[in-house]
This record gives sequence, C-alpha cells and structure tokens, in this order.
Amino acid sequence: MNAGIIGVGKYVPEQIVTNFDLEKKIDTSDEWIRTRTGIEERRIAADHENTSDLAYLAAQDAINNAGISADEIGLILVATVTPDQAFPSVACQLQEKLGAVNAAAMDVAAACAGFIYALSTAKQFIESKAYKYVLVVGAEKLSKITDWSDRNTAVLFGDGACAAVLGEVSEGRGILAFELGADGTGGKHLFLDEADHIAMNGREVFKFAVRQMGESAVSVLEKAGLTKQDVDFLIPHQANIRIMEASRERLELPEEKLSKRIHKYGNTSSASIGIALKDELDDGKIKDDDILVLVGFGGGLTWGAVVIKWGK
Repeated sequence: MNAGIIGVGKYVPEQIVTNFDLEKKIDTSDEWIRTRTGIEERRIAADHENTSDLAYLAAQDAINNAGISADEIGLILVATVTPDQAFPSVACQLQEKLGAVNAAAMDVAAACAGFIYALSTAKQFIESKAYKYVLVVGAEKLSKITDWSDRNTAVLFGDGACAAVLGEVSEGRGILAFELGADGTGGKHLFLDEADHIAMNGREVFKFAVRQMGESAVSVLEKAGLTKQDVDFLIPHQANIRIMEASRERLELPEEKLSKRIHKYGNTSSASIGIALKDELDDGKIKDDDILVLVGFGGGLTWGAVVIKWGK
C-alpha cells in the first residue's frame, strides 16, 4: 500500500494588496520588501471570509480534482493557526460545509510546517488501511493576527488555502519518506503575543530556517534512498526568497527546479507549500514520476519534509 496525493486544490482571496499599497500605510518601500523577502503582493481575505471558508473552497477544488465525492472521505486534517474560533475545529466546520458525513475531523497546529505534518499523518492512515481517502488542508487567515502597524511583520503575510486528497497510488509512487521535528526552546522567537498578533525575532528565525530547511531536505532524501541528483523539483515553504534559495543551494539544484510563488502570495503559513504545488501543476512544471521535495518550517519551532514520487 503506497499513499500519495491523488487530487490538489487551492483558493486565494480576490483582494490583492501590493507593496505599493503598504507604502501608503507604514514606513516601508517596495524595493525594501522585494529585496529582503521576494514578496511583491499578497492576498487578503474579506471581513466576512473565515479560515473555514477558505478551506472549503480549496477542499472542493481538490475533491473535484481527485474525482471522488465528499462522503468517501474518511478523515479531514486541517493545518491552521488561525481557526475561526477555539472550537469547533476548522476541520469539523469543513466537514459540515462539504457534507463529508463519514469523515472524522481534527486540526493540526504546527504553524507553517502544518501541511507537512498533516500529509505525514494522512500517510499513516492510508497505509494502515484505516481510511481509503484522507483530505489534508492548509488554511490561514493571517491578516487577522497581523499587526498592520509593525513594518517588520506586516509586509510578510497573506491569506489563502490549499488542499490535497490522499489515497492509494501505484507501486513506487506517492510519499516515499517524511521527516518531522520540533524544538520548543525556540518558541520564544515566533509566537502569538498578548495582543493576538504575530511576534517574531526575524534574525533568529532566519538563521534557524536556513539551517533546518536544508538539513531536513537532505535527511528526508536519505530516508527515501535517494540523492540530490534525483530531485526534479523543490517546493519549500514560501516565507523568504533568501531562505528558499539557501535550500536550493543545499540540494545543489539549478534555479529552474525551485518553486517560487512567494512574489504572488507572501507567506501564507500552512497553505504556502500546497498553493505552490497546485500552481506548479497547473503550469505543467510537474510530470508523472518526478521526484518532489516539500519542506517547511514554522512556529513551535517546527519543521518537516516529505519526498514524493508524483503520480497515481
């Protein structure tokens, strides 16, 4: 039994906020943001759009792409740090919206590594034959926890959602290996403060991410019995172009093998890897039997990576 992704989806809000828009509100500039982060614009959800709404639209896209019906899903895993409320979970709200009446449901809180955590969890349920199909979603409305007066963090984040349906795939394909990790001592560098805003020690998070993303990517390839030369495409968490480039260099990959979607969406936390995956598929960049490395890091501090041989 090999577990793999059989359908993908995404949703991003209609409203676009450019760097030039932010110039009018805070002490920053388009050049400063672009050169330090690679971000040019981000999507911001409307006031009436909640995380569960974003999740629903991405999930519908993935379910349609997989060619299954919602009542076939056995488990829903939603990676998020911006739930509509403490409970019920976004996953339970999504279950209702989808009509996935046969699905268990729970949220996964691993910040920007949440999508990788959820994929790795789903793999176990598929391969143990507990469930035939598992829906994995990464959804965030980061705009509601962003301090829009803080020039260091306000320029970084955006809203959006991604989704993947996991099921059995043919021999040799699917998720070949995964690696998950956490270091709770680093939680003080990236957290939600008393005002319910994202607080970050940018320098410490940058150092951690550059080191850990590269190490995780190399380690997960070793677990899969593969080498850097086997990698066809690297899809890292879209947090900062310099961190992403460092991961590419660690794997000794040419630039065309790095997924770069940060300029369009900013950092969408648990949604970023899946959104990038969907965009690359839509653009024809990923073919059957390609070896993909998905790698992310986030608050906790957490990290995770998976190796996928693409295809059903």
